[in-house]
Amino acid sequence: MDSNESESWLIETDFEQPPQVDLRTDRAHSARVYDYLLGGKTNFPADREVGDRVLADLPTARAGAAAARAVMHRMVRRLAEEHGIRQFLDVGTGIPTAPNLHEVVQAVDPACRVVYVDNDPIVLAHSRALLTSTPEGRTAYVEGDLRDPEKFLADPAVAATLDLTRPVALTLINIVHFLSDEAAHPPVRKLLDALPSGSFMALTAGTADNAPDQVPVGARRYAEAGIEVYARSHAEVERFFAGLELDDPGVVLVNRWHPEPGAADGEVSLYGGVGRKP
Repeated sequence: MDSNESESWLIETDFEQPPQVDLRTDRAHSARVYDYLLGGKTNFPADREVGDRVLADLPTARAGAAAARAVMHRMVRRLAEEHGIRQFLDVGTGIPTAPNLHEVVQAVDPACRVVYVDNDPIVLAHSRALLTSTPEGRTAYVEGDLRDPEKFLADPAVAATLDLTRPVALTLINIVHFLSDEAAHPPVRKLLDALPSGSFMALTAGTADNAPDQVPVGARRYAEAGIEVYARSHAEVERFFAGLELDDPGVVLVNRWHPEPGAADGEVSLYGGVGRKP
């Protein structure tokens, strides 16, 4: 299913529904701008305005969004197939876009369990409606912010879905570049500390290494809408994996991370990698 579907899909969950909130559709949100760049429909004029300004200065932004989504699929599939991971904690989920993470991993093993975390109420509404599990597995959606991991880790839905004594894959796709080092590194480390040995982290982060003129201009377009973007060097992205054992091929441009056979080798301004907690 994709984000074009109607709200008639809303389903009952085992957990208390959140109260009504102001969706603030007059302000751009990074998840909805990302949805627009992916060609989705769950976005609003404020989001599309930012997306168009970014594309005017950084025409590769749409390809970068698609590449981030594609590498997430490859990363989690590899984690399930090659590393035997059956539990996933996806922070910064974004608007559901098929195939979703749980669909990829449950195609490997229907018993896989996934918790999705995001702080946009629109993402929350669509995720509760669309992210339904196989009978053998389980999915849950938790409202939360990467900057406050203790809060969402304490949500009853997490304990009901994931066994944190067994390995978990933490996925942080296109989220840390919206936070400074001071804001991003402490919560990422707290999340890793909460996971047992044998867990993994899959992460992507924007860079200006291969587009030093265009990427900073695109970042300014986000900043003009109140969304800060921090492009990082290769070494700065690798720092997120400190203490982890990097999976082959390490931290690389995402279109070069285990690419599909015959895939084009174009340039995208995004690094990605997967690391294992010893």
